[in-house]
Amino acid sequence: MKESTKTNASNYVSAAVIVIGDEILSGRTQDTNSRHIALRLGEIGIQLGDIRVVPDREDKIISAVNEMRTAHSYVFTTGGIGPTHDDITAACIAKAFNQNFLRNEWAYKKLLAHYGEENLTDARIRMAMMPENVEIIENIVSGAPGFKIENVYVMAGVPKIMEAMMDAILPTLKGGDIIHSETVPCPFPESQIASFLADLQKETPEVSIGSYPHLKDGKLGVNIVLRSANTQKLTSAASILKTYLENGGPTRT
Repeated sequence: MKESTKTNASNYVSAAVIVIGDEILSGRTQDTNSRHIALRLGEIGIQLGDIRVVPDREDKIISAVNEMRTAHSYVFTTGGIGPTHDDITAACIAKAFNQNFLRNEWAYKKLLAHYGEENLTDARIRMAMMPENVEIIENIVSGAPGFKIENVYVMAGVPKIMEAMMDAILPTLKGGDIIHSETVPCPFPESQIASFLADLQKETPEVSIGSYPHLKDGKLGVNIVLRSANTQKLTSAASILKTYLENGGPTRT
């Protein structure tokens, strides 16, 4: 039994992450940014509703950005804003928003201050190229900034830099209801508790219930995760589940 994407919150604010890069799709690089973004957003009541991984292809990037920015309150992209030839994200964002793509003077000055005139190569200057109407996302790690355009936040792919950018972004975001969760260990396989969980879900629609099987010490078990913005309903549902399991669960007579 899988938990629903949208939790039962009266003030639900959703976001999407678009991970850009052939190296992610090839398996050479592991994406850790999505998890970090999801956790940080959850702290302020923004729920991650979609994660899309796309290659370094203009059509794929533009399509994903335009789809996600209309479906969610916030969109965060990671990757593809560096100095190399395949870092095409910024140019694609400009096309997605039908904006001119030009050198941002504020970004250029930040790069100049960080690298110095003698080390500011043409490749590094490319990192100051952005859509015309953007807000800068500060980069205290390596100097090259990200940017925001409408509800789309364009960030670096390097985790340390992306995390610093998220720190800068987070205070500016407007969240919704905080979703609380409780994990209840279950010694029975999913097949034996599926019916009970389905009934519990019907009885407590304010609580999202997900079951996640695992193998521990050669035995199959399940972690049941309950999530809700309503702490009273969450506590009640968890109590019902715990009582059921403590009384023998599916083996009781």
